[in-house]
Amino acid sequence: MSVEFIGYVGHFNSSESVRRIGPAVDVAHIEAVAKAQEYVGFDRALVAFHSNSAESILIGQHIAHVTERLGLMIAHRPGFTAPTLAARQLATLDQFSRGRAAVHIITGGDDAELAQDGDGLTKDERYARTSEYLDVLRQEWTSPAPFDYAGRYYNVRRGYGDVKPYRPEGIPVFFGGASAAALPVAGKHADVYALWGETYDQVRELIAHVRAAAAPFGRSPQFSLSLRPVIADTEEKAWAKADEILARAKALRAAGGSGRSPNNVRAQRDTAPPNEGSRRLLAAAAQGRRLDKYLWTEIAALTGAQGNSTGLVGTPDQVAEALLDYYDLGVSTFLVRGFDPLVDAIQYGRELIPRVRELVAARKAGRPAAA
Repeated sequence: MSVEFIGYVGHFNSSESVRRIGPAVDVAHIEAVAKAQEYVGFDRALVAFHSNSAESILIGQHIAHVTERLGLMIAHRPGFTAPTLAARQLATLDQFSRGRAAVHIITGGDDAELAQDGDGLTKDERYARTSEYLDVLRQEWTSPAPFDYAGRYYNVRRGYGDVKPYRPEGIPVFFGGASAAALPVAGKHADVYALWGETYDQVRELIAHVRAAAAPFGRSPQFSLSLRPVIADTEEKAWAKADEILARAKALRAAGGSGRSPNNVRAQRDTAPPNEGSRRLLAAAAQGRRLDKYLWTEIAALTGAQGNSTGLVGTPDQVAEALLDYYDLGVSTFLVRGFDPLVDAIQYGRELIPRVRELVAARKAGRPAAA
């Protein structure tokens, strides 16, 4: 099993500990981070989606234009674009980028955020709609002739996509969602199932659930894990760095927030998270500041686990060791995103990614890794 690294290209420079400065589409930042991640060896970059953010496919197109090899992971929410049109948009991007596109399907677990785009369906209904959406999407990509589709949410008569994905194997579909409604959809559709940075036990459990959901469809998805590494020359320096990040994040929240998403009010209120992924991270955070070997939970606890918010703290060798532990559980893709987006991405590429690749190569070859 090979290993893949996914970075993150935000629409502007910001994080839980860095206040946003600049426009909603900071072109210079997008270009700098994308080019840096390509240069230091990332395989792909995530382009995020939110109900009040810039459009992810268009940002992905620009990233493809200013890079040569960096793959794209386009976050996409079903239900607001017809699946036939979305299939052609993504296939067109895949053609222009010479096969570098992937799509990350995020159905959305927050009713308040979905309402910003005028969606009043329940979460269970949204996942049912997502399943139909992906049925149609794949038929647009693969059908050699016009097709019909009759569902509760979509009815297509003689649908046909003249533009197909660049590669015969098509466009990879990443999928996120850990609720009871999400798992059957993941089993049916996910090429890569995406988890947040949970404990070893939680990851082992969730991978087993997804594999069981995929078995009736004869499918065997891969798995991706999202984490926020904090690395330094020594373990003591790494934890001091984590403490500094936490202090800045607390100060920023006390001052009104980072400015990342001004309409996303849950970041600043004391309400329980509506999505299962956040609840799972908070359940881990309730066990302590540091779990397993190097898993750090304090940012998740501070923010209500609003998104990918757990980290791995230690030296590059220690964090690589923890990533190898997750690899042994079945994870082959790691999405790593820093709290200082550009600086951390470069550090990961120089100090962390090569070490993990060497460890995985040694594991596959049955030999000990070099010191």
